[in-house]
Amino acid sequence: MKFKIDRFILAIIAVIIFAYNVPQYGIEDSGFPISTISSIGFFLIFFFYGLKLSPQQIKSGLYNWKLHVLVQLSTFLFFPLLILMCYPFVQTQEQHSFWLALLFMAALPSTVSSSVVMVSVARGNVPAAIFNASISGIIGIVITPLWVGLFLEKSGTEFDYTSIYINLIIGIILPVILGLSLQRYGHALALKYSKQLTLFDKSVILLVIYKSFAESFYNDIFSSVKLLDFFILFLIVIAIFFTVFYCVGFIATKLKFSTEDKITAQFCGTKKSLVHGTIFYKILFNNSAASSLILLPLMIFHASQIFIISIIASKFAKRESENLK
Repeated sequence: MKFKIDRFILAIIAVIIFAYNVPQYGIEDSGFPISTISSIGFFLIFFFYGLKLSPQQIKSGLYNWKLHVLVQLSTFLFFPLLILMCYPFVQTQEQHSFWLALLFMAALPSTVSSSVVMVSVARGNVPAAIFNASISGIIGIVITPLWVGLFLEKSGTEFDYTSIYINLIIGIILPVILGLSLQRYGHALALKYSKQLTLFDKSVILLVIYKSFAESFYNDIFSSVKLLDFFILFLIVIAIFFTVFYCVGFIATKLKFSTEDKITAQFCGTKKSLVHGTIFYKILFNNSAASSLILLPLMIFHASQIFIISIIASKFAKRESENLK
């Protein structure tokens, strides 16, 4: 069985290499309006998301409530609790920065496109995947700042919830509502050019990643990150993924979920959104000392989840094909 490396992962690596060699365009004093461009880009991402969103599929998914509760608990409770268990072992400021980055990753909502695509490949419950992936982003607007803000306040960093929620409403809710209100005019077009819009989404994410790493390289932030630390962080991220994946699978089995629902629970309940992560990063960690390293665990997790879930989805699909013969 052959597995291709996701092109977006390769693009992220290329952008990081470019940021290392040409960091000057990503800093605030460069004169290049990278922050303004990325803010407009994120507004358009969620506007187009509102155009594509199907209210009918959301309504039809409401009935499978046990599945939805499990996915959302996994996304916003299981993940953060795993990281909180490690908090007593945090001793130094460097360890706290990495721990906070892991908590940020753990508190994020699930992905939309990759969750639905992988559930479809594995022949799971696709409508339920669409429902959970969609509702996760809305829940995350409330839950993610609460998790992160609790520990930013403990570290002495100012955290204005009113300002945070206003920015999230303007940056996410408002464009989604605008997109939903214009569906009669643009829904068909948004679906027709879905691939192009996905390419646009990824381009905006790459821009934010460039800015984050360019600032870090320019200020020599990563000089403190040793190769051993990176390797340990990678192992922690992988361990978190598999712990949640098998716990969700165990609970789904105990609840006597169908195979399709179990696939959906495991696939949607173990994903973390790089799209939401980058926009939350811009809003939650602006001017924070920990912000330079905050995206590192998320990007490791993003690459890992795509690779691992792709393999698992292919195995599920193969098994289902054999059962149908």
